[in-house]
Amino acid sequence: MTTTVPTRPPRARSRTPFAPYLFLLPYLLIFLSFWAWPIVSSFLMSFKDSRLGAAAPYGVSNWSRLLQDEFFGTALRNTLVILVIQVPAMLSLATALAVALNSRLLRAAGLFRFAFFAPLVVGTVAYSAVFRLLFNTEYGMVNRALTGIGLPTVDWLNQGGPAMAVLILAMTWRWTGYNAIILLAGLQGIPEDVYEAASLDGASPWQQFWKITLPLLRPSLLFCVVLSVIGTLQLFTEPALITNSGPGNATMTLGTYLYQQGFRSFNFGYASAIAYTVAALAAVFSVVQLRLFGRDS
Repeated sequence: MTTTVPTRPPRARSRTPFAPYLFLLPYLLIFLSFWAWPIVSSFLMSFKDSRLGAAAPYGVSNWSRLLQDEFFGTALRNTLVILVIQVPAMLSLATALAVALNSRLLRAAGLFRFAFFAPLVVGTVAYSAVFRLLFNTEYGMVNRALTGIGLPTVDWLNQGGPAMAVLILAMTWRWTGYNAIILLAGLQGIPEDVYEAASLDGASPWQQFWKITLPLLRPSLLFCVVLSVIGTLQLFTEPALITNSGPGNATMTLGTYLYQQGFRSFNFGYASAIAYTVAALAAVFSVVQLRLFGRDS
């Protein structure tokens, strides 16, 4: 005869509705202190003349000044020139590089992938100094190479057009490999069956690239475009270190002008207005790109 031992009913779990929020509280406090509040504070500061102190009245003088400031117009124009020239050229090179790195004919693919990604590992200050030395007018390697083949030297860093070209070359050298690795990941996600079916139908490699590779690579390309546009609108390090925003503000960007107003002139209110203008431009460009190129074909 077997006896059953009575078991105690399981105790109901104590449910504290605020327990998840207590665990999130440290992060929320840090988020509010170091991220949310500075954003709100800087936005409010953009409506005040910070040079008058805390008693300055709120107004729109900083925002109206943007429409009349010729230096802001110069910085915006230079930034858009870099955006229109450098970003398409860089992404075209990155796409071609990604296709080459994805080829089955390439041996030691891992080595080449690291080699083209390596510029991103180099510190921004270090590579800016190298480019400044390479394009030095008197003893730079670029001018020495030009004289070696019988061409005249160029005053790269003291003329507007050449200085802008140096910036575009430097940024292209640094970021092409980074975008190529992202596009390479997108290429590796395309099924091989699609290419095999296209080959059986008689499609040439060039037709496969335009009809298969680019359409299926569009999400990765869109991601690279959005990141590149936002990064270009925030461009600061290269013009500050390679050309010092010169000559004569020829390479001054929105980032360097913001720095000049905020940390040289200590006009933090106007600098905040510039910063929010940059953020608004980045948002507009991103939304336009997502609407134009993010739609399903």
